Amino acid sequence: MKTIYFIRHAKSSWKDMSLKDFDRPLNKRGLRDAPFMANLMKEKGIQPDAIVSSPANRAYTTATYFAKALNIDLDNIIKEEAIYEAYYSTIISIVQKQSDQIDTLLVFGHNPGFTDVANFFTRNYTDNIPTCGIIEISADIKKWSDLDDETGKVVNFFYPKKYI
Repeated sequence: MKTIYFIRHAKSSWKDMSLKDFDRPLNKRGLRDAPFMANLMKEKGIQPDAIVSSPANRAYTTATYFAKALNIDLDNIIKEEAIYEAYYSTIISIVQKQSDQIDTLLVFGHNPGFTDVANFFTRNYTDNIPTCGIIEISADIKKWSDLDDETGKVVNFFYPKKYI
């Protein structure tokens, strides 16, 4: 059994319009929600074997809050450029290439790709994964390469406004 948590970055700032989209930081709400959701994950006893993140500032910063809460060295966060602006198929392909030694994986990225990933693994359509929203996918597989819409399914969906 393998488990993937797809985590959309926390709320980002549009304050400095001179910044490229890639470089936008978290805003005040994002700086509140990222540590809150990271601690919620810790309270639920979730301990990942690996973290993969888009290198975009807002996604990577969100990933660092989770790594700190879960006692994972920040140097162990794998930056995967292909997650930024990726279609769902690219995101799933990235997961399929992970080491089979990993059983629990956190993946940090962006919409619309993450909403499309959630819809790939469920029949219950969702129109939006909110910022810092977490989709838990359980997959009855031994090898990541076997992950598809038949082997994986959404088993949990939680987000900050559900708690704050």
